[in-house]
Amino acid sequence: MDLSLLQRITIEPGKCGGRPCIRGKRIRVTDILELLASGASVEEIVEDFPTLDRDDVLAAISYAALQTSHTVIRVA
Repeated sequence: MDLSLLQRITIEPGKCGGRPCIRGKRIRVTDILELLASGASVEEIVEDFPTLDRDDVLAAISYAALQTSHTVIRVA
């Protein structure tokens, strides 16, 4: 994973409810992930959002991967 991609993720209290966005734009990481989960390709996302590029989509994926890479403790 290219950690330098994470520099593309910004969090601003007054923008999108403080949720992680792509390069200060009003496109949330969650928006990108939902599109991918719905079957959109990276190329389709970049085509639909001309202000994004391939690395922006990869940054969203990398950010999500890091957010979920912690130990989960289950209590029986």
